[in-house]
Amino acid sequence: MENMPRVLKITDLHVVVSDSENEGNKKEILKGLNLEIKTGEIHAIMGPNGTGKSTLAGTIMGHYKYEVTGGSITLDGKDVLAMTVDERSRAGIFLAMQYPNEISGVTNADFIKTAVQARLPEGEHVKLFKFIKDLDKAVSDLKMNSDLPHRYLNEGFSGGERKRNEILQMKMLKPNFAILDEIDSGLDVDALKICGENVNNMRGDDFGAIVITHYQRLLDYINCDYVHIMMDGRIVMTGGKELIERIDQDGYDWIKEELGIVTEIETKKRVSLGTCAVKKASEVR
Repeated sequence: MENMPRVLKITDLHVVVSDSENEGNKKEILKGLNLEIKTGEIHAIMGPNGTGKSTLAGTIMGHYKYEVTGGSITLDGKDVLAMTVDERSRAGIFLAMQYPNEISGVTNADFIKTAVQARLPEGEHVKLFKFIKDLDKAVSDLKMNSDLPHRYLNEGFSGGERKRNEILQMKMLKPNFAILDEIDSGLDVDALKICGENVNNMRGDDFGAIVITHYQRLLDYINCDYVHIMMDGRIVMTGGKELIERIDQDGYDWIKEELGIVTEIETKKRVSLGTCAVKKASEVR
């Protein structure tokens, strides 16, 4: 009998953050988002800037600055929103961050070994020889410098090295669900290919991923099952690879026109232009 896939389900999710333009106020970023992903599937999420893609990633992982005001996130029916960040990680969720931090005094090897240990059942311990062997292979797969395990976490790393380091952690932790938040930003063509292929090579019955990106080029190396387009805090369209090609050629305006979507940014622009027009008209009088 085949194992049932694990299911990460997001239903009618509403999320607010503090509004930087109006102190004390909160701004709604996610406005009723729905998404279901199973192990064995890779989903790409694309969309213009400011549509809530990174907010979604941070909310799933439990970032403190995102406040959920409605909806749910469940993993195999269990309430993810009731879990702490470390509980979400132990449950099998991983976030490759867009802007990874550096930690001086903690080596990569120690950091990853501690994370692997934290996921093991109580009483079990990391088998050191196997850990070193797996780490060396993962470093080699990503074509990283062999001294990387002994360097402090992200200290002095270039943007591309930090992104590869996120993929290294993912390969070692082997999560059931990986959320990759714009891992392609800051990567040159060769590094992009290496990272994309390493993600794609993790495909399997026990692995699912949400790949957040602006660009088609990363998805040239990752075989996605579904492509979702986010606008104004919601997923407004879902398709396959053909959707990526259309966006690469024509951008996102055709989707807005087809679905009659007016974003908050566009509304502000219209108000601003209207104000200017009134001012100009009054000056003429």
